[in-house]
Amino acid sequence: MSVRKVRQKDRNGRLMQFWIIDVLYRFPDGARERVRRVAQVQNRRGAEREEREIIHALASGTDRSRKEDSTKGNTTTAEATTPLFREFATRFLDTYATTNNKPSEVQSKETILRVHLTPAFGPRRLDEIGAEQIEVYKAAKLKRGLAPKTVNNQLTVLRRLFVLAVEWRKLEHVPAIKWLKVPDPEFDFLTFEEADRLIAAPGDYSAMITVAARTGLRLGELLALRWDDVDLTAGRLVVRRAVSRGKIGTPKSGKSREVPLSAEALRALRSHRHLRGELVFCAKDGSMLAKGETKWPLWSACRKAGLRRIGWHVLRHTFASHLTMRGAPIKAVQELLGHSTIEMTMRYAHLSPDARRDAVLLLDLGHGKTVAKQVPEAVEA
Repeated sequence: MSVRKVRQKDRNGRLMQFWIIDVLYRFPDGARERVRRVAQVQNRRGAEREEREIIHALASGTDRSRKEDSTKGNTTTAEATTPLFREFATRFLDTYATTNNKPSEVQSKETILRVHLTPAFGPRRLDEIGAEQIEVYKAAKLKRGLAPKTVNNQLTVLRRLFVLAVEWRKLEHVPAIKWLKVPDPEFDFLTFEEADRLIAAPGDYSAMITVAARTGLRLGELLALRWDDVDLTAGRLVVRRAVSRGKIGTPKSGKSREVPLSAEALRALRSHRHLRGELVFCAKDGSMLAKGETKWPLWSACRKAGLRRIGWHVLRHTFASHLTMRGAPIKAVQELLGHSTIEMTMRYAHLSPDARRDAVLLLDLGHGKTVAKQVPEAVEA
């Protein structure tokens, strides 16, 4: 069967599946041509219909990619039409990235291509880059001292480029890419007592610090927050936008989310209410604050509270850590943080000290025993 469903895992371990067409056609003169590509319509019926169209086109000569060499009489394949990496990289940025990615992501991809991938693969055709060449690339980057996570970020862009080449029928298949093993990222957060001290520290940014620690908003989301996103009566706010590299767009997950306000955050916002414009946290003239100028007030508050210097993202980690330590469901934490996958939120799961014990004790409920009776027995043992 030349139409089949392919299953493979992406770098995050998620199972992906898609229909591909793999036709090996034999011409009357004995020559053969293979057409292998991702189906335009991702279901069996659509893929089979496209397969019939390919076979018909090959039989009629309208889609015969080989051509006869007039001097040698040999058959040459369609490799002459396979673009060079540097040529396709330009199209990838100008056509795909600018249409489907945020400006910050486009800039990141442009930097990775310009500084790393194009110098390494630029003169090669796409079909000349295989698993061996990619392994050589990885080894060279690690030898230069780049972190495995940084190299994996580059490989992510490389794979996305190959996937697009297959979708656009410039390449038959995506070469195998093995991700480097990366240790779980460490994160810093404040204890309950440290967070209370920081919130109590006086300063012009005390309201912003309180909201950050009690809502988990990213710094870009705080800077783009408007008063019409905040409902001081119902006690909630909606994260609709974020600023990145000076440009306002959607939040990192690509969709908005609602965050209920704690009593402490609500009091801070009510006392912070001003008439300088639509932005909640802004400069004195109502203009948007730059990310760079917000670190100094936070460090000043840390000094007044007798704490180490921290960044704004530590307040986001603090919010998530405190929720988990208080027993909040990990799914609720994910939704409040705006994580697109549960894997990101699972970094905080180990902070729930009783989660595993309580889960195992649930087994005793089936034997007519209560968890309350089992806890003392386990302690005595």
